Amino acid sequence: MNNKVVKLSSEMLEEAGKYAAVFSRSVPRQIEHWAKIGKIAEENPDLPYDIIKDILLGVEDMKVGNVSEYKFG
Repeated sequence: MNNKVVKLSSEMLEEAGKYAAVFSRSVPRQIEHWAKIGKIAEENPDLPYDIIKDILLGVEDMKVGNVSEYKFG
């Protein structure tokens, strides 16, 4: 993938910097995270943020093998 230069407002960069520090991300990674969440939210307008977050956490759990069989009843 080719890297592109994107101009962002100083306010956006400052806000991303605060969140990046809290969540131990770099500023670019924080902005990528917001873009990923925003894309998912636009593609799935009926899903609240908490559900999107839980789905993403579940996907990451599966990637590292942190899964167990669900037993009904």
